[in-house]
Amino acid sequence: MHKRFCIFDMDGTLVDSMNYWRTLGREYLARQGVAGNVEAVLERVKPMTMTESAALFISEFGLSGTPEGVASAMNAVMDEHYRSDVPLKPGVAEYLRVLRERGARMCVASATAAPLMQACLRRLGVENCFDFLLSCEEVGVGKDRPDVFFEAARRLGAAPEETAIFEDAPYALRTAKSAGFYTVAVRDSEERHWAQLRELADECIEDWKTAISEIK
Repeated sequence: MHKRFCIFDMDGTLVDSMNYWRTLGREYLARQGVAGNVEAVLERVKPMTMTESAALFISEFGLSGTPEGVASAMNAVMDEHYRSDVPLKPGVAEYLRVLRERGARMCVASATAAPLMQACLRRLGVENCFDFLLSCEEVGVGKDRPDVFFEAARRLGAAPEETAIFEDAPYALRTAKSAGFYTVAVRDSEERHWAQLRELADECIEDWKTAISEIK
């Protein structure tokens, strides 16, 4: 596929931040005094937006505050990492540069809040590669539904079938594929997830450095 239009996930796809996110819910709950029986709930929040996750934490663990307030507190935990030490994956900057030089229009669509995306990608020097950054918060649902992908494609002026979606999560890639997008799996997860991604994807990227020479 000639990648004229590209929609990138951020966490686990462009930046190496997933370990921070994997422990965020547990860290936040521990700070609120919630120590045990959290695993099932943490599994349920994976496809959710931050506000949806916060609402679930409130209902399941009796936390005080509103979903918006809890989401803000959780974002604050991640804010310093995005501003200081979350790195780009090796080869990402060059891959984006090659696509940009070829005239591709690109954006980021992520469950991460837009201010955090901007702070991270600006610090890493790649924010200007993208036409815009779109958070699932803005469309109101997570990537278990295709709304964010459709909205991103609309803003790019592209149809799903001519738009490449880069994702590291099986559920998000499955959503994109079912909606008619060209899907590119990016390896970041454990082996069982990579096997699922390979089955779902039209194209696979095991590492960005190798992928630079294979851009279609």
